[in-house]
Amino acid sequence: MNTEDKELNNSELKTNFIYQEIEADLAQNKNNGKVLTRFPPEPNGYLHIGHAKSICLNFGIARDFGGGCNLRFDDTNPVKEDVEYVDSIMEDVHWLGFDWVGEPRYASDYFQQLYEWAVKLIKDGKAYVDDQTAEQIAAQKGSPTVPGQESPYRNRSVAENLELFERMKRGEFADGQCVLRAKIDMASPNMHMRDPLMYRIIHRSHHRTGDKWCIYPMYDFAHGQSDFIEGITHSICTLEFEVHRPLYDWFLDRVLDGAPEPETRNRQIEFARLNINYTVMSKRKLLRLVKEGIVAGWDDPRMPTICGLRRRGYTPKSVRDFAERVGVAKRDNVIDMALLEHCVREDLNKTAPRVMAVLDPVRVVVDNYPADRVEMVEVENNPEDPTQGTRTLPFCNELLIERDDFMENPPKKYFRLAPGTEVRLKGAYIVRCVGVDKDAQGNITTIHVTYDADTLSGMPGSERKVKGTLHWVSARHAIAAEVRVYDRLFNDPEPGGHEAEGHDFEEYLNPDSLTVITTARVEPGLATARPLDHFQFQRLGYFNVDPDSEREGKLIFNKTVGLKDSWGKAAK
Repeated sequence: MNTEDKELNNSELKTNFIYQEIEADLAQNKNNGKVLTRFPPEPNGYLHIGHAKSICLNFGIARDFGGGCNLRFDDTNPVKEDVEYVDSIMEDVHWLGFDWVGEPRYASDYFQQLYEWAVKLIKDGKAYVDDQTAEQIAAQKGSPTVPGQESPYRNRSVAENLELFERMKRGEFADGQCVLRAKIDMASPNMHMRDPLMYRIIHRSHHRTGDKWCIYPMYDFAHGQSDFIEGITHSICTLEFEVHRPLYDWFLDRVLDGAPEPETRNRQIEFARLNINYTVMSKRKLLRLVKEGIVAGWDDPRMPTICGLRRRGYTPKSVRDFAERVGVAKRDNVIDMALLEHCVREDLNKTAPRVMAVLDPVRVVVDNYPADRVEMVEVENNPEDPTQGTRTLPFCNELLIERDDFMENPPKKYFRLAPGTEVRLKGAYIVRCVGVDKDAQGNITTIHVTYDADTLSGMPGSERKVKGTLHWVSARHAIAAEVRVYDRLFNDPEPGGHEAEGHDFEEYLNPDSLTVITTARVEPGLATARPLDHFQFQRLGYFNVDPDSEREGKLIFNKTVGLKDSWGKAAK
């Protein structure tokens, strides 16, 4: 497991309520002083930033208390699950810097044991087969203030229930024809205790067990027992599972009835799930975005998925840092997207090499520089990390700068290039604008400058001060690149929060969430950049190489984040 941020984690031990609970258990020598957590994703979609917080928490607890963390896939619904999701989840966990104990585990590993426990509950009169439809069962559930109605099949005999359940297992009934329910209390104030479903019929091949089973346990029946089977000591869940905890305990108490006291009994602790503004975190909604082609896939850089963040240029350290800063709470809250961006900006500032790139180029001719001369100028790779060294760039009489870095009639305090003014070209010379060429429509096609040959670094005039410094590339040596600039996917801070008023979250999509720039030119050294390499484009922001570059045979960069929080300023 990752140890890079251990010092930060240990400083949290006295303030994090989950850590305090675990410390109290260890002080009482519960579970013989062991700590074993688990990360239990359902393989029915790609993980998002909320799952990243859970990963960091569960694996971090295991690390900080000298324990372990299992990876277990809750693969109890073959209709929605896929090996693709299993593989992506394992990749995401490893990318974040963590590893699990032993081999990955699956709820399907325990199907036989769960089935045997279900039979035990039937024999003990605690479960029954119900022939009603899903709609009838839902209608009989009642409400939090109105007791539910008992099923007409609730008092079937043990023998009849055993026979029906066996026939369900043999595949004699169609999907939805009957279910196995726990017999608890239809008047319980906790809706989850009102005879919940334990098994349903699904005639669908499972990605691991094939066609061995056509009855599958419900999540609530499999979850707690899977934790028990694995010897999990602390089941860390989000708050929506707090009302499920009595049911998990009820199931476990009943299946262990008559058995010796177990050495390990897992304890569930809940924390607030992660919500971030200007995005949605529901797998169902994210799947809609993918299925409807609103985004280019689960790894679209606008998505809050871990693979989307990775493709956009976020680093594992920045995501772990974000999870630490957010911390754990007992109440739901909404975190500002700007915090996540701050974390990656802070990490990349220290690690990303600086390079020159011009997105909207305009030609600059240095009139007094020899046309046949090419000079190599030295520039630093990262002023935050001198160990990254320097590199050389070609300088000649034809350059490219950003069109926005020139103005014919500038306002006061404009420190870029304008007629008669001087600027320094980063790593090279001071130049003065002496004129412009325009086309028939009045658009500037060429800016003419002269350079001061005495102002290159190391020369006597290099200390001369000018107020503006511009980035640039050699027009003759620069290489073409496509740049994809991303903005928030939604233009409302709570796109999923208007359903009560009849508004769908897609109504708040940001039409300007992606801008593709095809005119960019970058310094020649980037020709060897590989997918997911990170860079700071000087004065523009942080970018990384998109994996599409190899497939499309051209350099494609994704903008990870700007140098400053421009969104926060715009929002204010």
